[in-house]
Amino acid sequence: MINVTRREGFTLRIERTLQEESQHSLDVYLYVPGDLELTKHVLSEEDFYHSAIHVRRTYFSTKNELPLVYSRLAGRGQIPSHQYRLNLSLYAYQYASALENSIRAIRHGVDGQENVTLAQAEQEIALIQSILRRLRRNAPEEENLLKYFNNIDNYLSWFTEQQLLSLVAHMPRGNDYGAIKARLLAVCNEEKRYRRASGYNSERAESSPTRMSNKMRLLRRLTEYPVTLNDKPKELGAGEQRMVKALATGLVMIVVTVALMQARHLMNDFTVWFILTLAFVYALREVFKDELRNTLWRWLRRGRPKWVRIYRDPDSQQIVGRQREWFDYRKPWRLSREIQAARRGSISHRQEVVLQYKSRSRMKPTRFLSGYKQTRETIELDLRLLTRLMSKTTHRVYAIKEGQVTREKVERRYQLNLIACSAQEGQPMEIQRWKIIISRSGIVDIEEVPVQAVE
Repeated sequence: MINVTRREGFTLRIERTLQEESQHSLDVYLYVPGDLELTKHVLSEEDFYHSAIHVRRTYFSTKNELPLVYSRLAGRGQIPSHQYRLNLSLYAYQYASALENSIRAIRHGVDGQENVTLAQAEQEIALIQSILRRLRRNAPEEENLLKYFNNIDNYLSWFTEQQLLSLVAHMPRGNDYGAIKARLLAVCNEEKRYRRASGYNSERAESSPTRMSNKMRLLRRLTEYPVTLNDKPKELGAGEQRMVKALATGLVMIVVTVALMQARHLMNDFTVWFILTLAFVYALREVFKDELRNTLWRWLRRGRPKWVRIYRDPDSQQIVGRQREWFDYRKPWRLSREIQAARRGSISHRQEVVLQYKSRSRMKPTRFLSGYKQTRETIELDLRLLTRLMSKTTHRVYAIKEGQVTREKVERRYQLNLIACSAQEGQPMEIQRWKIIISRSGIVDIEEVPVQAVE
């Protein structure tokens, strides 16, 4: 199951949890409207891959108590301090991710006119307080571990407050949500008092939202770093590219040499015509050398992966997996029947441009952090590169209100389609589709569309 959510600005976050099976595959198809006139000459595959696609993997466990158990063992001196820091980070990361998803689901329900009862809010609050209470109950005594604990506790307290405040801000005004808002605000004030009592932040930092936000971003990176697998992307085919270049140069030079020998034999001497012929032959060499080299390179690399990522455990630095990656422009009618069926629609989409990201990975769970057999893959897709192709014009919409004709400016919006096809070893392939509404101002809306199976 893949989840697609909207991040700040123009970023899409694609998430999936990978089980302990060793092989995984993922194909992501982004359908771009033809009126944007996107081609590989406007934006090459390499530029889009390096600028817009950001991949990372973190440890993940459905046993939410496991990191806390390790933390307790560390507090008793039964596991090393670095193991404590790693597991505490994992516990905090999973809590932050779960809270973010839970609040997003509630906000989506509120926006969809679904009522949120006080009992549901109390249940969510009780779960939040229970998790934070269990975390704070096992604060370490060693100074170096306590400092690390305080940083993570500080971030989780602030993050919890921000998530609850965002939920309150999205609730409609009125007496229906008055009790819920009051309860959520009470928890936010409680967390603020806790941070002040703990002395986590200076008064100068608390008085400046910018300073607090930047500080918490650093703490978030501190939290995620120990549980994020180190990866080193490497571009494939560097040696082959040099061989192709040498081969193309050699073939062209053979043709040029033969042509010059024939010209010398026909003209018998160095004349003006021979010099002109020599210049013409060398000009042709420069043209056809690059054409031949590019043609040979495309033929040799067709269908083969362009990049490989090597994943290492952040603690032991052992290789825990590899991932091969592709990124290409595709024609809609050349895709598989399943993908074409998923992109069904009443409007012809043959003019759309399809960008395909494909990955094939092989993981080694036996080398994972002890107790963990799963990873969470996060792909952040930045669509900002497409905004420069969007029209800056606005349109006027006229309407009748209270007997008067009114006009309103509206910006042009575009609909993208995202189709994801994922499979894990021993499990059937799963296809999902989302409609993405985007403008020059940002991503407006994301809607998942049901996909029917192809018979």
